[in-house]
Amino acid sequence: HDVRAPLHVAKLHGHTQEVCGLKWSLQGTQLASGGNDNILNIWEARRNHQPRFTIGRHQAAVKALAWCPFHSNLLASGGGTADRRICLWNTSNGQCLNEVDTKSQVCAVQWSTHDRELVSSHGFTHNQLILWRYAGRGRVHKVVELTGHQARVLHMAQSPDGTTIVSAAADETLRFWRILGSPTRSAAKLKMEHSSRGLLGANCIR
Repeated sequence: HDVRAPLHVAKLHGHTQEVCGLKWSLQGTQLASGGNDNILNIWEARRNHQPRFTIGRHQAAVKALAWCPFHSNLLASGGGTADRRICLWNTSNGQCLNEVDTKSQVCAVQWSTHDRELVSSHGFTHNQLILWRYAGRGRVHKVVELTGHQARVLHMAQSPDGTTIVSAAADETLRFWRILGSPTRSAAKLKMEHSSRGLLGANCIR
């Protein structure tokens, strides 16, 4: 909505229940929306009345969405408690490249800005974070599971230098995980440098 105009620029209809996930691609050409109706929609900025792809692969609400910074048409999506999967999508043709059962509700996904890695945060049953290595063509390999939160890990944000993930959970804590690489230091080196702070360099604010 353009606040200078009396009418909406566009109004999109693609979900039958609440929209709980929304993310623009880094180029601003595509928009991903996820809903409590278990639907993932891919919209194009130049074609804003109907979704280009409507995908019903997830079996629960689609809240977690993240566009890859090094492949413009690569999207990661995560499903809720009844689904527990992370799916990797080629949004140029709507193809699912891969899906991974995480064994827990997927609440958020975040790509590393420097490495071919992504982090997912989870709720029931383990309330963990998982660091994944992207191996290409939609394939991901689990690097490590990070535990410490006592309730659903609802949100994540990445530090400006790209090395640290901060997670916010329903246990009323923020935890800082220095687990991602930087342009000058690898993730493995950072993990070694900060291992004395706790599990993979995690600090906690309550």
